[in-house]
Amino acid sequence: MAKIVVLGAGLGGVIAAYEIRKKVRRQDEVIAVNETDFYQFVPSNPWVLVGWRDREDIIVDLEKPMKKRHVQLVVGAAEKVEADNKRLRMSDGSFVDYDYLVIATGPELAFDEIEGLGPHGGFTQSVCHIDHAEAGYKAFEAFCDDPGPVIVGAVQGASCYGPAYETAMIIETELRKRKIRDKVPMTFVTSEPYIGHLGLDGVGDTKGLLESEMRDRHIKWICNAKVQKVEADKMIVEEVNEDGSTKEIHELPMKYSMMLPPFRGVPAVRDIEGLVNPRGFVITDKHQRNPKYPEVLGLGVCIAIPPVGKTPVPVGVPKTGFMIESMVTAIAENLGQIVRGKEPTHEASWNAICIADFGDGGVAFIAQPQIPPRNVNWSVSGGWVHTAKVGFEKYFLGKIKAGRSETFYENAALNLLKTYKLK
Repeated sequence: MAKIVVLGAGLGGVIAAYEIRKKVRRQDEVIAVNETDFYQFVPSNPWVLVGWRDREDIIVDLEKPMKKRHVQLVVGAAEKVEADNKRLRMSDGSFVDYDYLVIATGPELAFDEIEGLGPHGGFTQSVCHIDHAEAGYKAFEAFCDDPGPVIVGAVQGASCYGPAYETAMIIETELRKRKIRDKVPMTFVTSEPYIGHLGLDGVGDTKGLLESEMRDRHIKWICNAKVQKVEADKMIVEEVNEDGSTKEIHELPMKYSMMLPPFRGVPAVRDIEGLVNPRGFVITDKHQRNPKYPEVLGLGVCIAIPPVGKTPVPVGVPKTGFMIESMVTAIAENLGQIVRGKEPTHEASWNAICIADFGDGGVAFIAQPQIPPRNVNWSVSGGWVHTAKVGFEKYFLGKIKAGRSETFYENAALNLLKTYKLK
């Protein structure tokens, strides 16, 4: 019997627990360890920020579906992965032993790396967690009573840019609905070298589509931006040249702001030699295994992926939903082989399907694979994207509640698009 522990129950962790349970032997034990007893659908947080969703709309209690799928749920914070001893040290002093560990923690949000950043003692909001989004909505309502300049974007070291674009457009849409858009100058501040880079050197014509969207909505932008400091009423931004030298220092007036923070590995895995890189992200091979500790596998935002090309300001690579699901499938298949004494053979495709909602439209793209050069490099915009995002939200939450990793309809749609999870 093998004891398989999945650390983290976010987008990748929950699906991984379900799918691993299906692929390993009946006698093997699957345990999910998570700080909370619920799953939160993070892609809906920009809607929470403006009051389009409530907390209960995007939260799923994990106890019932985990039990239904014969996955043990351990609620608690992992203080440290003791890789040499093959166990987790929990914050309450207890231990969770494992034969195989799947790390799916997501990142730590490094608000502390920039003075004044973040909702905890800082002056910017966040959509990275449901608690942040709820706090951001409260601040947004107060802002709408006394509107002024808005700044939205992603700071240096961020590794996910889609939610920044979504939040900017959704805020703009909501301001128009409230008929106060004319009172709100908006600026998009990003570490990307150009609008629509997305940490991926663009997908299809995302540069043209997103620049056009911003012009239509009268949103100014600053690229190659380093946020130096945030104060209660302004943001200090250094715009740099291609060679990294300072081009201009902007002091941007600010009444409300949502900025995606830098990402780093969580404390439970940081500083473990051979397991993580200097930034704390888990090192994995083509089978999602760690080279030094092959019984440890990693997936999602917590793993190390080199940046796409050299940029004047650090720009991380996003790990999008479908890309993460492809890692999940590879890990589940590989663990099924490993526990039966075989060598792993499956590789994640790292293909990407992304739907970025703008409140009254949006942009969708397919990248196969996500990291260029690509076999498919396609993007499109339209009003249907908002409807598609709403539909996907309901579908994915339904999967989590039912304890499923995939459905017949999902596989049929992916086959139609010729988009696959495995190479």
